[in-house]
Amino acid sequence: MQSRSTVFECNLLHLHQIGDRNGHITAVNNNSEVPFAVKRIFYLYDIPGGESRGAHAHKECHQFLVAASGSFEVLLDDGQTKRQVMLNRPDLGLHIPPGIWASEINFSSGSICLVLASHEYDEGDYIRDYEAYLKYTL
Repeated sequence: MQSRSTVFECNLLHLHQIGDRNGHITAVNNNSEVPFAVKRIFYLYDIPGGESRGAHAHKECHQFLVAASGSFEVLLDDGQTKRQVMLNRPDLGLHIPPGIWASEINFSSGSICLVLASHEYDEGDYIRDYEAYLKYTL
């Protein structure tokens, strides 16, 4: 890993919201609202209340997480510092650069976690073992 990302580079970004009493819309454009070109979109749902997901890092892939519905927290870890961020609004997203260990925790019932990723799925980009991740960050 050439330059190590830190948990302080994981930024909360406000997304522009258009609407009135009849509802709202938020648009996300490549390299505009998110700081990368989106190559993959997926979402997590039907997660029982209080459960956790994630617990991995990426070598190259950037991710942008949004609580499209409900709420959850993201535990960020750069191997030296940990930081916890709450996502509970559909107009707020969290940019996670490569090299950060991230776990989505404490999902509220009925939550939907929308994930925009800079890369298509590649199992080789994942670090799923925490001890291996700590060695990777050295």
